[in-house]
Amino acid sequence: MTQASSFLGIDRSAKGRRWVDRMSPAQAQVALDIAQRHGIVDLLARVLAGRGVTADKAPGFLDPTIKALMPDPRSITDVEAAAERIASAIHNRERVAIFGDYDVDGASSSALLARYLRHFDIEAQIYIPDRIHEGYGPNPEAMRELAAAASLIVTVDCGTNSAEAFSAIAGTGVDIVVLDHHQVGGPLPEVAAVVNPNRDDDLSGLGHLCAAGIVFMTLVEVSRQLRGRGVSRLPDLLSMLDLVALGTVCDVVPLVGLNRALVAKGLVAARHLGNPGLSALARVSAIGEPLNPFHLGFLIGPRINAGGRIGNAALGSMALVEDDANRAGEIAAELDRLNRERQAIETEMVAEARAEADRDMAGSAPPAVVLTSSTRWHPGIVGLIAARLKEHTRRPAFAVSFNASGKGTGSGRSIPGFDLGRLVRAAVDEGILVKGGGHAMAAGITVDRSRLGDLRDFFDERASGAVTSLIDSETQAIDGALTARGVNTGLIEEIGKAGPFGSGNPEPVFVLPNHRVASSAVVGNGHLKLRLQAEDRSAVDAIAFRAVDSDLGQFLSGLGGRPAHVAGTLSVNHWNGRQTPQMRIVDAAAPV
Repeated sequence: MTQASSFLGIDRSAKGRRWVDRMSPAQAQVALDIAQRHGIVDLLARVLAGRGVTADKAPGFLDPTIKALMPDPRSITDVEAAAERIASAIHNRERVAIFGDYDVDGASSSALLARYLRHFDIEAQIYIPDRIHEGYGPNPEAMRELAAAASLIVTVDCGTNSAEAFSAIAGTGVDIVVLDHHQVGGPLPEVAAVVNPNRDDDLSGLGHLCAAGIVFMTLVEVSRQLRGRGVSRLPDLLSMLDLVALGTVCDVVPLVGLNRALVAKGLVAARHLGNPGLSALARVSAIGEPLNPFHLGFLIGPRINAGGRIGNAALGSMALVEDDANRAGEIAAELDRLNRERQAIETEMVAEARAEADRDMAGSAPPAVVLTSSTRWHPGIVGLIAARLKEHTRRPAFAVSFNASGKGTGSGRSIPGFDLGRLVRAAVDEGILVKGGGHAMAAGITVDRSRLGDLRDFFDERASGAVTSLIDSETQAIDGALTARGVNTGLIEEIGKAGPFGSGNPEPVFVLPNHRVASSAVVGNGHLKLRLQAEDRSAVDAIAFRAVDSDLGQFLSGLGGRPAHVAGTLSVNHWNGRQTPQMRIVDAAAPV
């Protein structure tokens, strides 16, 4: 395999990365073809070519539409059966219950289905389990409670692996429809329908959809069937795409194909502020500009998740399904309060975890996988600690919260290229973990305190070589270079046409070569705010988030007037009615 071309000759940046050109030499001609044929600015053409977009497909990539990218929902196994059962419930005015997950995708999926049913004057009961006391997915007690109140239960963002829980209501006559996207971990439950494009017999190729996307596809088929029954007054599903966009961005599924269209059109719907709960969450998040994926993923999403982490797990879905603006505002305010409380708890926990990790990393043989634990940590926040540790140490990391009986609940986050879920499943097979599972980038575990040392040894034995190799070969892909004078709102809007950006369609990273730090200040929670100046004295504002105590922050603070290559993403900062360009710094390096 040919090694990617080095960018500006940087083999080791402040973050220890080699900079590489995202666009291969062969794609340079494609970029030229795109720019000339479609009248696109050169930097945008480079961005497209670097993502494998050809000149013929460039117009479609720049305007992802539902019509062009959505396949027939019936290509998904069991969608017709699921839609028929939901359509019958609507026709017969049955009582419907929705069981959702406690994360943003679960809240979005639950609200989407509930809003669709409300159009037909069916007020569905939404049940969101408690993260700590009930855990993920349906449980027998909850199923019995819902079966006593409804004739149809629809599980969203869960249920594929819940056959045991469903058996609690066998023989009651209550039907269950599963709308899910998680990996299958055994025999499918015997229910009315299991819609999951990741089941083995599904050939739709839609396994990259989140649960909200699956619910949307199912409801498209429900509408088709209702039209066949003579129903003409149907919900406007396109106006509900704001919920699909929210779930898609926050569940970090790849923004490719249909997902890009769902988010692009969902953002259009979100900007109309038609959902009172989403609008209220935007207000308490102090978002003073048109909603974009960053707002959904890093401002609104964490507030919805705060309910599930340290408060009432149902608050998120309650906000998104609420039609009364005043009540939606009250719920959003409570979620905002919980998020601030979560941030305070997280700050204290992260400081403890980093201190423990730093002691381990300072040893003669740093661990391949960072493993920290405490009896004082909130179990709902260990995933956030793991994410911070992963960023801090540049290697897979776990945080575990132990209860008084010595049983620990932990969460892990991985680095690109290392399958953490597989490592956890191997530890379960070895009997080291009580239980565990996940996917390549994230995993959850349950471990007895007495086995913590065994788990450390197992991680080192199984992961050391692979992790070391990945860290040594870590790269930062660069989309192009420009100077501070070239950074303007017009260019940023042009580059934004290649979005929405996120997992699978990363935000373009550009380099400002040989720029000096004209001024710097620490703002917020350890952020470094800079003014970067080019040789011609043109300048641009920049910010490095949570960088003060990092290698990147120390490099930038220690430049002392010397020029550096600074890499980052570009955005427009909206403040007091003014729009100014800004760079979010992701890395920096000394000129070769």
